[in-house]
Amino acid sequence: MKAFLTNRDDKESFRMLGAKHPTKEEAEEAIRILLLWAGENPAREGLLNTPARVAKAYGEFFSGYNQSVEEILGIVFEDVAGYSEPVIIRDMPFFSHCEHHMVPIVGKAHVGYLPDGKLIGLSKIFRVVEVFARRLQTQEAMTAQIADALNTHLKPRGVAVFIEAEHLCMSMRGVGKQGATTITSAFHGTYKKDEKAQIHFIMEMQGRC
Repeated sequence: MKAFLTNRDDKESFRMLGAKHPTKEEAEEAIRILLLWAGENPAREGLLNTPARVAKAYGEFFSGYNQSVEEILGIVFEDVAGYSEPVIIRDMPFFSHCEHHMVPIVGKAHVGYLPDGKLIGLSKIFRVVEVFARRLQTQEAMTAQIADALNTHLKPRGVAVFIEAEHLCMSMRGVGKQGATTITSAFHGTYKKDEKAQIHFIMEMQGRC
């Protein structure tokens, strides 16, 4: 199922699987069942509107399934006045949800690319991060997806993605260790082949240039 859900919107994915997309009412009923399973009473005053609130929140948390990277990166600027140096955006905050336990992943993304005659609006890089973050994820997959999307649609000389995040599935459950940070990276083109370019990106990311 995941192979479909990481591509286009969720409705199209369910169609491809031959499945019916659940209604809002069905989603709310599922949440009531979870409340019962947890030992709560969904009929008590404080929880009466919880299923509707959770369903609405999930629509926001996982809105990346309804967004298209192709559309976001569909418009590029070719009048770049000969600019060919790195474009780096660092410290982009994001949250996602672990696909194993559906609890938050909170972190920062740093993205850089080396233009090859084309530039994109800076906000679109943040939007690409958001598209993949607002899906059920692993940090490793999300890092690769961001890098692959930029490499495929922008066709730059190089792409670099670096993500650092805390996984609440590790701090809230299991080993219960707070404050640990997971780091992942992905490099394409010049950033993958040229060690100096890679080091420069890392130094810029860390604010040491």
